[in-house]
Amino acid sequence: MRLASVLTPPTPEHFELAAQCGVTDFVARYPQEGPSQLATVKREVNSFGLELSVLEGYLPMESLIVGQDDGTEMAAMKQLIRTMGELEIPILCYNFMAGTDWTRTTLDAPERGGAKVTKFDLKDIDQAVLLGHDSASTHIGPEIDTIDAASLWDNLQRMLDELLPVAEKAGVKLAMHPDDPPLPVFMGKDRIFNSVEKFERFVQHFDSPSNGICFCQGNFAAMGADIPDAIRRLGPHIHYVHFRDVRGTSECFTETFHDNGPTDMVAAMKAYREVGFDGPIRPDHVPQLVGEAEGEPGYTMKGRLFAYGYIRALMQATE
Repeated sequence: MRLASVLTPPTPEHFELAAQCGVTDFVARYPQEGPSQLATVKREVNSFGLELSVLEGYLPMESLIVGQDDGTEMAAMKQLIRTMGELEIPILCYNFMAGTDWTRTTLDAPERGGAKVTKFDLKDIDQAVLLGHDSASTHIGPEIDTIDAASLWDNLQRMLDELLPVAEKAGVKLAMHPDDPPLPVFMGKDRIFNSVEKFERFVQHFDSPSNGICFCQGNFAAMGADIPDAIRRLGPHIHYVHFRDVRGTSECFTETFHDNGPTDMVAAMKAYREVGFDGPIRPDHVPQLVGEAEGEPGYTMKGRLFAYGYIRALMQATE
């Protein structure tokens, strides 16, 4: 098991802090310049003694999700996977949420000691904010009013039928992230990755060494899943872990510190050990602490430093 991290922004100081805290693996977002920039990113990451292990976010696949790709996005995704293989970047994390990404209705909900966390409440959907994207809208990609679950599964079938052979040849693993929030329908569009059972269907149907899961604990917790049990059920297919927790349900939940949510994090880490997970595991959606007036919600640095120490302790205690 390897401690990984996103760094926002990825400054030299943040790289140094991460390395000093025991982080070994870096998680990069898809560069605006495209795959050609990945070699430069890898060199910078390596210069701090870290490995570039995961790529996630901003992927060129919004039209693929809704079935409107003219071939451009498929070609871009294939090239991305080939480039990752050439550079030995082993994991590509993606989601299959039509027209949106992770969404919250409150960005400054109070947590322990007055720390600020993000919250989602379906009754406040008119206040929804699309996070992780530079957009004032809650919509990304082609404009569609609705899409049903059957169409999403069909679109996923067409996409993975072409991408998985490329990934197998390149030695790259694809890791599906759960819906966030994991609702059956969101803003008029169905969702298909909102239960443990649907993930079991997913890995059984697409039987490939390159097909697997990003086990985002916060989303599985919001689904109402027993986290250690879900880890054991999906264990052989977990390529990558987002280590976080929430308090509440899929319709209304609040992020927590890693050590004070409802999930038994010790039992979760033991379960990863039991299933033989040895991939990258990163803290996700951390609280904004005192003195951090600026920064991307859920991704400020002080809370991440706290999480590094907590996760390393759990890793060592269960080793």
